[in-house]
Amino acid sequence: MYDLKLLLSKTLYNKNIPKTYIIARLPGYFLWYNKSMIWKILLVLLVSMVPLIELRGAIPIAIGMDLGLPEWAVLIIALIGNLIPVPIIYLFARKVLEWGEKSRWKPFKNFCIFCLEKGKKAGDKLLKKAKSGVYFALFLFVAIPIPGTGAWTGTLAASILDLDFKKSMVAILAGVLTAGVIMLLASLGLFRVIFGG
Repeated sequence: MYDLKLLLSKTLYNKNIPKTYIIARLPGYFLWYNKSMIWKILLVLLVSMVPLIELRGAIPIAIGMDLGLPEWAVLIIALIGNLIPVPIIYLFARKVLEWGEKSRWKPFKNFCIFCLEKGKKAGDKLLKKAKSGVYFALFLFVAIPIPGTGAWTGTLAASILDLDFKKSMVAILAGVLTAGVIMLLASLGLFRVIFGG
């Protein structure tokens, strides 16, 4: 790893290196450090955007890999990454999947049918759980970190059920935040038990 303190201590106290050289090179040192941090942030952000993995996988990956990011930063980055696709899914996914259901290309058609069926099943579960409190059920569906639930599936279900956009987004946001806190606490506890931290 690039040790900025060591580099600066060697160059600042070396009388053979002009101070203007050090001052001219200093922004490059900070830029290198920030570039490596940007890649770590992008890793957490992109992993949390992947369907089925979402922030439920991004947080344990970030904690387990010990990326050097503070835990609160991991939670916020994963939360943002998980929420970026949500409005897009709500507004466009259903239309694209219904269009793809009529496709002639068999693999794409099967994928679209699979996604629509998964969304319809999730919607049916939501309606069965909450006859009148469907938004609370949507929150619970997204918040409980078990396979088959999450922001992607919950948003698709909300879209298929034609639920109100704003109320759905609030329920999904609260659910993702709750799932993130649960996963962060579980990851911190699990990795501290395993690795003795």
